[in-house]
Amino acid sequence: MEWQELTKLTGGQPLIVERVRLAETGVAVEGAFELPQLAALSVEDQVFVTAFVRCHGSIKEMERVFGISYPTVKNRLNRIASGLEFVDTDPAPSHSEVIQRLKRGEITAAEAIRELEAQS
Repeated sequence: MEWQELTKLTGGQPLIVERVRLAETGVAVEGAFELPQLAALSVEDQVFVTAFVRCHGSIKEMERVFGISYPTVKNRLNRIASGLEFVDTDPAPSHSEVIQRLKRGEITAAEAIRELEAQS
């Protein structure tokens, strides 16, 4: 089943995947896996985001591809973006993570102090 079919089936409601199978090896893993945010978008919004990426973020190109105006492209991107959470790819370590790394000898006391001060 394609992601788009799942999106239609659920009507945009949250979905938890409980089994994942690796196609090449057949190995299956069971648990509770959340889908990526983009998979939760409507099929139309997934197509729009995919086109935007394929157009290298060019709103002018999106205007041409979809036959819509600049403000329409911007409004649709803003609407889609408002429904997505920002994912921090390099979050600062928590105080307890810094302390644990210090205890394990992975960082010096001076490095731990710098990291903790940077969080303040």
